[in-house]
Amino acid sequence: MRNDRLIPGMILVIIGAVFLLDNFGYINFSWETFFSLWPIILIIAGVNLVFAHNRSVWATVLKIAVLVIGMAILIWDGTTRRDSNWSFSWNNDMNDSDSYSGSGKGDYNEPFNPAIQTAKLNISGGATTYTLKDTTNQLFDAKTKENGMGYTLKTSMDSATEVVDFSMNGTKNRRHGFFFFNHNGNKAVLRLNSKPVWDIDVSAGATNLKFDLTPYKVKKLDIEGGAASFDVKMGEPLETTRVEIQAGASSVKITVPRDAACDITTDTGLSSRNFNGFDKKDDSDYRTPGFDNATKKMYIHIEGGMADFRVSRY
Repeated sequence: MRNDRLIPGMILVIIGAVFLLDNFGYINFSWETFFSLWPIILIIAGVNLVFAHNRSVWATVLKIAVLVIGMAILIWDGTTRRDSNWSFSWNNDMNDSDSYSGSGKGDYNEPFNPAIQTAKLNISGGATTYTLKDTTNQLFDAKTKENGMGYTLKTSMDSATEVVDFSMNGTKNRRHGFFFFNHNGNKAVLRLNSKPVWDIDVSAGATNLKFDLTPYKVKKLDIEGGAASFDVKMGEPLETTRVEIQAGASSVKITVPRDAACDITTDTGLSSRNFNGFDKKDDSDYRTPGFDNATKKMYIHIEGGMADFRVSRY
C-alpha cells in the first residue's frame, strides 16, 4: 500500500468500526465529540501532508502514531462523555445574569388573534440555543440573550395562516459561530399559543435545539441543520403529522407518544440509527405496531450524513 493512502484508509476503517459497534450496541458513542475535538482531524491530516513524500520508516511510524493517539482521544471522549458535558448546556437558567457575558437581552412578541386557526413559525440562524416548550397568551413570544448578534421578528398573512419569521440578524462575532460553542452565546427561549395548528420550519447551522411540542397541535415540523444537536419531543399526532429532519454532523433525538402510530423512513448514509419500539420493515422503513389500522398517523423522514439518529417512544 502506498504511504499516502495509508492514513486516510486507516481513518475510514476506524470510523467505520466505531459506527458498526455503536449500531450493534457494543459501545455508546456520542457523535457530539467531533464538534469539540474536530482540530484532532486537522492535526492528523496536517502531519500526513507534511510527510506525504517522505517514505522513510520513521515518517510512517510518526504518522501512524499521531493517528492512533488522535483517534484514541476521540473514541475515549465519545464513549465517556455525557450530553450535559457538551459545550451546549440546557442547565443554564435564562434568568441567571451572572453566568452571561453577552451584550444584551431581547423580548419579542406577536399578539394573538382569536380568528387565526393556522399559523406557521419560520426560524433561521445558527450559533444559537433554541428552547421551545411553554405556552403563551400571545401568538408568539421569545426572550433572548444576545452575544454579538441580534434577532428580527416579522409577521405576515398567507391566506388564512399567520406567518411568524424569527431570524438571526447575522454573525457579528465569529467566536460563537461554527467552531466555538459555549453556554455564554446566543440563546432564545420561545413560547407559542396552543390554539392554532402549527407548521414549524427551522433552518439553522451550528445550533442546539430542544423542542417540547407536547402542548401544541403540530401539522408539520421541518428541521434542517449542520453541526447541531436536535432534541424534539412530539405530542399526539393530528390526522396526519409530518416531521422532516435534514442534518449533517449532528445528534438527533426524537421522542413520540407510546400510543402514537408512527412511520420512519430514512436516507442516512453513514449515520448511526437507533429506533427503539419500532418494527423494521426494510433497511429504510420502520413502523410502530398497528400503524396501518390507525386513524391518526405521524410520518418521520430523516436524512443525514455522519450523524447520530435516535427515535424512541415515551
